[in-house]
Amino acid sequence: MHQRPPKKFHPHPFAYHEVIELTIDSLTNLGAGIGRVDGWVVFVPFALPGERIRARIFRNDKNFSQADLVEVLEASADRVSPHCPLFGECGGCQYQHLAYDRQLAWKTRQVRELLEHMAQLTCEVNLCASSDHLWNYRSKITPHFERPRDGVIDAIGFLAVGRRSQLIDVPECKIAMHEINAALPRIRADLHASNSQYERGATLLLRATEGRVESDPRAVAIERVGGLEFQFLAGDFFQNNPFILPKFTQYVASQASADGLKFLVDAYCGSGLFSLTLAHLFEQVVGVEVSETSCAWAQKNAAANGINHARFITASAEEIFSQVEMPAQQTAVVIDPPRKGCTPDFIQQLVVFSPARIVYVSCDPATQVRDVKALVTAGYQLIEVQPFDLFPHTRHVECVMTLVKNF
Repeated sequence: MHQRPPKKFHPHPFAYHEVIELTIDSLTNLGAGIGRVDGWVVFVPFALPGERIRARIFRNDKNFSQADLVEVLEASADRVSPHCPLFGECGGCQYQHLAYDRQLAWKTRQVRELLEHMAQLTCEVNLCASSDHLWNYRSKITPHFERPRDGVIDAIGFLAVGRRSQLIDVPECKIAMHEINAALPRIRADLHASNSQYERGATLLLRATEGRVESDPRAVAIERVGGLEFQFLAGDFFQNNPFILPKFTQYVASQASADGLKFLVDAYCGSGLFSLTLAHLFEQVVGVEVSETSCAWAQKNAAANGINHARFITASAEEIFSQVEMPAQQTAVVIDPPRKGCTPDFIQQLVVFSPARIVYVSCDPATQVRDVKALVTAGYQLIEVQPFDLFPHTRHVECVMTLVKNF
């Protein structure tokens, strides 16, 4: 019995749920396999390059089709058994079926291709640096649940693969820290026991800190990096893989302090991660942050760690360098913006300030490359690109790009 197509299904070039055979050539930045049938592109999640597969079409777009993996006819030598029984259903991980060294290779390649295709820049991309922990590394997760039905909460977990609303029940997360998984049964049981208190769905917070798990976003969390202690609100942003942070911050430090620069500006400084881990290399440090609460925590963290040559200011994105009086030719600027990247206003201010070095840290290489292209156009040279695998087994990649001013 054939399933009826959705109302908006476009029937060309494939029928709804038509099963096709194809060979996978590459991967998208979202982790799906890319194959072609008579030149027509088909995206198939969980299929790997080099594999011959059978796939079931569920959507035809203007230039490509999307399909579900039905069967692997010829498996890649890089295919491995997933660690998690929910892999393929839960949308949290994309690469558990891909050998880890190949995950690193693909993330490296994806950064290089973004530079070439989006910015027409040819720059050697260093091999993606691996995480010291491949499992149980996440210090924070945020499971969701929907509005109770008939007074009962159903799934508590994450979005299903390819769905915008359906949740998969996740009693254990293989990439979350052990403390979080130890706390999950109690938290889930408490939720189910208090079904009647909820009229709508919600998002939970589980932040591992000091051997315990905080669920109150206003509680104080603590993280230690390279001998420094950072305090911040549990619900605020802080890098969520503590095991890679020493290596990650040391690399940023080496890039920012090269050429003997004396001054550091840390834009988007948050609670002071880069400002304070790099402070010992500079005569003076200024952290700039749009959030007053994060700025206050950065100042507290500087005092608690005995760092007295760093100051922190709250400034809007439109006036981020107005209070910075350092000589630009002796200054490095570290930027670590949100996923959406920098605003054109910020890029313009940065170019006008004209620091000797810019070290751009990003969790989204696509928006990073867009911004780097603008900086190169304005007179900067991209000299080093280093991806970091902060989130093994997922499609996410953190990347550090270093630019120098062409004086």
